[in-house]
Amino acid sequence: MNVEAMLKAMTPEIHAALKRAVEIGKWPDGRPLTGEQKEVCMEAVITYDLHTLTEEERVGYIDRGSKAEGELCDDEPAETSILKWAGK
Repeated sequence: MNVEAMLKAMTPEIHAALKRAVEIGKWPDGRPLTGEQKEVCMEAVITYDLHTLTEEERVGYIDRGSKAEGELCDDEPAETSILKWAGK
């Protein structure tokens, strides 16, 4: 199945079911996902997200907040201390 056909066939309900299966590692009926199934489901979820959701709604989105690139997360930089190892 190509990407266009997959996107046409996938509904929000199917997307949610695939996403949930990857999260818990099993199908709704309790059967575990194989490694290959998990990989295919993740690829389908990510592709669907990329084509239908905003960046903030996608799987794996990290809110970087209002800090500009390169700014430190803390207001004050932590003091640097040197560790000295005592020899035997």
